[in-house]
Amino acid sequence: MNLLFKSALFVLLIFSFQTAFAQNIKVSGTITDKSNKALDYASVALIHLPDSASVALQVTNQQGLFEFSNVKPGRYFIKALMMGYGKNQSVPFEVKDMAVKVPPITLADHAQNLKDVNIVSKMPVIDQKADRVIVNVEQMNTAGDNALEVISRSPGVKLDKDDNIVLKGKKGINVMIDGKMSYMSGVELTTYLKSLPGSVLSKIELISNPPSSFDAAGTAGIINIKLKRNKMQGFNGNLNMGGGYGRYEKVYAGTNLNYNIGKVSTYVRLNAGHYNSYNRLTLNRTIGDEQYNQLNFWHPVTNSLNYSTGADYFINEKHTLGLMVKGFTAPEETKVNSNSVNYNAAGIKIGGTSMFNPQSNTEKNHALNLNYRFKTDTLGGELGFDADYVQYDNSKNETFTNNYLDASDQLIGNPIDLRNKGMGNVSIYSIKADYSLNFSKTLKMETGWKSSWVKSQSDVRFDSLKTAGWINDPRRTNVFLYNENINAGYLSLDQSFKNIQIKAGLRAEQTRGDGSSSGTNTLIDRKYWKLFPTLFISLKLDSNNLVTAAYRKSINRPSYSSLNPFTFYTDPYTAIQGNPLLQPSYANSLEFNYSIKNFRVLTLSYSVSDGSIWEVVYQNNSTKESISRPENLNRTTNFYMATGSPFDVTKWWNNSTEVSVGYNRTTSAVQGNGYNAFSWNWSVMSDNTITLPKNYSLSFYGYYDSPSISGLFRSLGSYQLNVGAKKSFWNKNATLALKVNDIFNTSKFRANLEYNNIKTYWQNEWESRRINLSFTYKFGNMKIKTARSRQTGTSDEENRVGKN
Repeated sequence: MNLLFKSALFVLLIFSFQTAFAQNIKVSGTITDKSNKALDYASVALIHLPDSASVALQVTNQQGLFEFSNVKPGRYFIKALMMGYGKNQSVPFEVKDMAVKVPPITLADHAQNLKDVNIVSKMPVIDQKADRVIVNVEQMNTAGDNALEVISRSPGVKLDKDDNIVLKGKKGINVMIDGKMSYMSGVELTTYLKSLPGSVLSKIELISNPPSSFDAAGTAGIINIKLKRNKMQGFNGNLNMGGGYGRYEKVYAGTNLNYNIGKVSTYVRLNAGHYNSYNRLTLNRTIGDEQYNQLNFWHPVTNSLNYSTGADYFINEKHTLGLMVKGFTAPEETKVNSNSVNYNAAGIKIGGTSMFNPQSNTEKNHALNLNYRFKTDTLGGELGFDADYVQYDNSKNETFTNNYLDASDQLIGNPIDLRNKGMGNVSIYSIKADYSLNFSKTLKMETGWKSSWVKSQSDVRFDSLKTAGWINDPRRTNVFLYNENINAGYLSLDQSFKNIQIKAGLRAEQTRGDGSSSGTNTLIDRKYWKLFPTLFISLKLDSNNLVTAAYRKSINRPSYSSLNPFTFYTDPYTAIQGNPLLQPSYANSLEFNYSIKNFRVLTLSYSVSDGSIWEVVYQNNSTKESISRPENLNRTTNFYMATGSPFDVTKWWNNSTEVSVGYNRTTSAVQGNGYNAFSWNWSVMSDNTITLPKNYSLSFYGYYDSPSISGLFRSLGSYQLNVGAKKSFWNKNATLALKVNDIFNTSKFRANLEYNNIKTYWQNEWESRRINLSFTYKFGNMKIKTARSRQTGTSDEENRVGKN
């Protein structure tokens, strides 16, 4: 630890010395209206030529003045805009070795031109960038949608049977919130995203091949969710509330408050919701010559609260100090009913089971981030430090009443009563340092270090009701402990030529982990380190045509809970078990993109994963039990091809359509027998917005997914159609939206599982058909002020919490 900070201090001294010799070239000017009156708080962007990249953004002062410091030599122009006024820009100019004074830029009052203007330009729903796809959620009708449903409408995104996110046919996605790793996956991530209203999302960034500065974990890439935060001067905020009904009721409300003044920028987010929902799982299993038809019904009622608050203190133009605190809690009362009816080979009923399982569950997490940024020189160099602490806690209190029935539905023996009081917690500590240096305007270096420490604990205690009362059941009682340390360092170089940009990086990660299980007397001990190269190439054929290619090697480490060898029964015939022998999987991914004027003409993605982790079901034909456990499959191959981007069909109709084709293949030995399955699949998604007079709009969204292969599951086709309407009023500061999701009630997961002695039909249904009404309102000062973006040091550790 001392060595790390000494090294960081040494780097600070070196580049502070370099700063003294750097030139501070400034670009300044004024923004006025037609009467030459100065416009304060106008947004001003410094745009680089010929790539039209935004270099810096700021607002004018009360005298209408703007000034950009530390501008590198090159060719630029200034673009200015302001609410209530039109846009305008300067003529191009050259920056060499002297300050540049830009001639005054005049903005026309919109009120003078409204008679001649019918169409107002707006941000597209889907924005194709060189290295990522950006979904502008604020342009969508998200009434009644939660964050997970909004993400599932993004290009190339699907949800599997357990609501895990799949991107371009690949599992192993890392989810970030506002540029910071969420440290959640599996049930924890699903619960959090379902409790977060879609109306609080601003953007979703889909990054299939992140560079070496990101953790190597995440074989499918990264999804960065940006929540709304007004970058306005003074005090402002927004309020959102809504409700919906399908089979049960849902209501939510939240607020986002911002205070930006002088050297301080702060925000507070609060969102609370009451979600009454259900999930129904149908399992039809063939065991030998007998048929077991099972129906499980979950009825959870969740009351969730999530919060986030933070502050940036701009010490001066070089030094910035930041603090962020966030948390989430979701107490849940659930009633679970499971019923199974069993038939012999002749189709005659031979018996069955029933189970009642009431549960009281609570999930909590709290996170703290401290960060510091230092601009080391005038060429754009920066040194950053982050320290993170995250704590996850969950508790469960539940009882089981199992009844075994004969062919006449009469009880066989006495009911079997069990109770479970379990808890789990995960503590994560992380520190990281990142440094970037521009050797010139075309050559950039990035390097950094990160260390993280994880402590995971699970304590499950089962009791059985006997004649003498509740007695501990040692077969179902277990304490699982796991500790892990990951150390990583990276180096990348970014070289730009006339029309080509090449970025190459290498990341090294060392992993050390140990664990134990009291219930199975299992010990885990693993130590390994690996190298992860990345390569990104961007070729600008001309001002409109862009070609990009990327390569990345990545790792998918087992989640902490998936290493726990203990068996958890969800009903008398179905159980989940961890696997302490799990090893990390590795993937090599290639991606190619071709776009014309931001329209994605073609995306090609190809990846091969060795040792990929998937659920494998073991079936005992004697006890009739099915136990699902994660295992490393030898190889999975994914190919993905897509085309489509937003475009205006007419002046009042905007359409965003994507058509994709995929190929998935799984090759492995499963339970000692060879397994080789592959399939071609296709899907189409279309999102349409029709603009009507008087600030009304209509929306239509639909998708179709053909049958495909996902691990050992052969999923069947599915489709969905949503319709909605939206009205803006109060100077567009308020919006009322109505939407009906899945009007034909067709969104469900259906699959067949067939290998060795397994022959099962699987159907998972949820409350997808709902009617929703939402209201949002913006208030406060609307004068724009820039705000920095930052990324914490936490990586994939939290993404492994709760993943099975």
